[in-house]
Amino acid sequence: MATTYDPSHALYFDEPDLRLELTRVFDLCHGCRLCLHLCPAFPTLFNSIDARDGDVEGLTPTEQNQVVDECYQCKLCYIKCPYIPPHEWDLDFPRLMMRANAVKKRNNHQSSSEKLADQLLSRTDLLGTVSVKFSGLANKALSTDSTLLRKAMEKVVGIAAQRVLPPYAKQRFSVWFKNRIKPFVENRRATAVIYPTCFIEYQEPAIGKDLVAVYERNGIECSLPDGVTCCGAPWLHSGDVDHFKKTAEKNVTALVSRARQGNAIVVSQPTCAYVIKRDYPLYLQSQEAKDVAGATYDAAEYLMDVHKNKGGISLDFNGPAPASVTYHAPCHLQAQNIGFKSRDLLKLTGTKVTVVNKCSGIDGTWGYRKENYELSKKVASGLVKAIEKSEGEVLSGDCHLANTAITEETERRVFHPIQIIARAYGIKE
Repeated sequence: MATTYDPSHALYFDEPDLRLELTRVFDLCHGCRLCLHLCPAFPTLFNSIDARDGDVEGLTPTEQNQVVDECYQCKLCYIKCPYIPPHEWDLDFPRLMMRANAVKKRNNHQSSSEKLADQLLSRTDLLGTVSVKFSGLANKALSTDSTLLRKAMEKVVGIAAQRVLPPYAKQRFSVWFKNRIKPFVENRRATAVIYPTCFIEYQEPAIGKDLVAVYERNGIECSLPDGVTCCGAPWLHSGDVDHFKKTAEKNVTALVSRARQGNAIVVSQPTCAYVIKRDYPLYLQSQEAKDVAGATYDAAEYLMDVHKNKGGISLDFNGPAPASVTYHAPCHLQAQNIGFKSRDLLKLTGTKVTVVNKCSGIDGTWGYRKENYELSKKVASGLVKAIEKSEGEVLSGDCHLANTAITEETERRVFHPIQIIARAYGIKE
């Protein structure tokens, strides 16, 4: 494996080696340009090189760093790129950018506000636990109407004051799950471990409730794992490899026995699913991580697998279903290369589905930061235009962060596909 992508390699955190690899990859990208319109990083890269008459080696560290800073890890270039492994050029632009962030972190090249923002945005379980307990106060404080506090947050920790943040729920999903009256699952055909993710656990448990109800309607018995935490994506994307590996190890330890017993590990948020499937095996390099990754599914992905390979799901949709849906395909779901399973699932209800696959400009925590806010809004403008053109009766998307950004831009509510399926089954909201 190339030094670029192997975090265990002795040269992974070596900055001179990184600069050489950035030069090599930037030269290949400059000669190809297929990814020009995917994100701001590529126009910045190509303009910098063109301004030097094609002299890639003449790029300064500052110019290279700007490209790194403008990459928000959507990973769509990995899908588009013709030179990904096992091609002899061995090019994986997103992982190279993550390596650059890791080197920056390891060499202590971050500002104080960057460090504070990383700590705040990465400690999702601590923040979520406290915020749910005091959800009324937390949501009021985090609202964009709370101008003084939000401006103070922007100044101290670098979170854009104008950015709408997802509100916190009054009750955690896991608390609801453990206290509910568990129904008898008729015609049980499969078992699933629901990995709730921070968004379901602390912010939108309604999605998790609908997921459980839809699964149980189709003979899939659900359980919750003990000892899991946030998937660790905020640590990884900020370059804190050590914290990420500790988090990944803890989650793999909690999930591996369930995976080896034949349970599907179901993750309803695309970024978290991608991290478990792709990043855990790479950073931990253990059989346990591979086993967990191999058992992990997106929510709609697993339901469609049951539909095709385990006797089919119920098509008795006696509840309300929209005539048309505009479905936003999140970047990190596209990057999993599993197809548009949510679209296929929605079509089973008889609804007409229009897919838009423009980026929301959030991508983890990138769009939260004040230095990226205006650029993030510019990226999201393409998505807004695609949504307006589609004219779907209902908006739907799998990613809670992207959905919040879409609501911010359009003032329309966005439903997770599983929520639409639940209503079509007649399951009450």
